Amino acid sequence: MARVLVVEDDDTVREVVIAHLRRGGHRVLDARSAEDALEIVSDRSPPDVAVVDLGLPAMDGFALADELHRRPECHELPVVFLTGRVEHEQVEAGRRAGSAYLTKPFIASALLDAIERSLPERAW
Repeated sequence: MARVLVVEDDDTVREVVIAHLRRGGHRVLDARSAEDALEIVSDRSPPDVAVVDLGLPAMDGFALADELHRRPECHELPVVFLTGRVEHEQVEAGRRAGSAYLTKPFIASALLDAIERSLPERAW
């Protein structure tokens, strides 16, 4: 079981992701924006992995991942991008960042597998 930070501005998508993660045995922290996510990380111990939408208001998912990785406690935080953006440049940018890149609509088992693959052994 891992602590997963879900950052998604669409309430319906966020709730679906959370439900799948909880069914998969994970504990979930959720945020509606990059700002909320940064506040959560500042107030608590860092999550084991973050699931981040790219199309967030004010700060996109790539910028959020960069900001998280600048923080010493989150320097090696694995990020799984979950987004509706399917442009080749964005998919490649996600891969260059070393992150899993899943598109919406998503398959729950693919999300759970991406999280499992991104986690260090200690989180399980």
